[in-house]
Amino acid sequence: MTEPQPTPTPQPLLGATEIRRLAEEIGVRPTKTLGQNFVIDGNTIRRIVAAAKVDPEETVLEVGPGLGSLTLGLLDAAKRVVAVEIDPVLAAKLPSTIAAFRPDKAANLDVVLSDAMRITELPVVPTALVANLPYNVAVPVVLHLLEHFPSLQHGLVMVQDEVADRMAAGPGSKTYGVPSVKAAWYSQMRKAGVIGMNVFWPAPKISSGLVGFTRHEPPVTRASREEVFAVIDAAFAQRRKTLRAALAGWAGGAAEAERCLREAGVDPSARGEVIDVAAFARIAEAKIPLTV
Repeated sequence: MTEPQPTPTPQPLLGATEIRRLAEEIGVRPTKTLGQNFVIDGNTIRRIVAAAKVDPEETVLEVGPGLGSLTLGLLDAAKRVVAVEIDPVLAAKLPSTIAAFRPDKAANLDVVLSDAMRITELPVVPTALVANLPYNVAVPVVLHLLEHFPSLQHGLVMVQDEVADRMAAGPGSKTYGVPSVKAAWYSQMRKAGVIGMNVFWPAPKISSGLVGFTRHEPPVTRASREEVFAVIDAAFAQRRKTLRAALAGWAGGAAEAERCLREAGVDPSARGEVIDVAAFARIAEAKIPLTV
């Protein structure tokens, strides 16, 4: 009878003491401008990494690695991590932190000093996105990355809890809106949990939410993504109006908006929050003349 193999001891992760020490070494204080809230609890990092379901052969894109608490957990789970950091001081410190805490994984990290909203290429092709995102830019960052990196097949992001609800909401929900529909163009979004305030330094005033996603093909349509997104923006710019009224400006008149809606099989008296991304794609397509 073979002896059971001992469970490997979890690798040490950064706690409150290490995070504060690293910050002091480089003279960093978390700033509201960059939305910096550093995770100081190892169990929270393990929970995030487990929920992300990262394959050992994957390259993970991390946005805003900060002092490296999540980066360490991702390097334990993935083959490679590409970390995009906007703060030059933090970006410069990250490799030495990884070398100190995971010397055997230091070569598996690429640090890119850039604004995540501006990147369109990376040194390694990522297949997953896992990130603790600044609250003020979370939705645009996720949409930008899904647009420019079709290799991203799945991921998990930590955002403000109410933003998580909006990103994962379905038609008919009170929180369904522009982020919900645009995210649905690229992927299936799901709420994957709530993270309390006390695992961060500094502690935010509200809880965080985890949003998982799995990429899928966008709706089949003759309309471009930009054309569909223009309809979405118009429909939610005046939420209380019917689609016939809300889309009048986009269509060039209420009568033309009604024609597009009826052609798309959508009730002109409905409101934007009750229809899905495929319906928005049909509305956009209805405005495009058929070519011979």
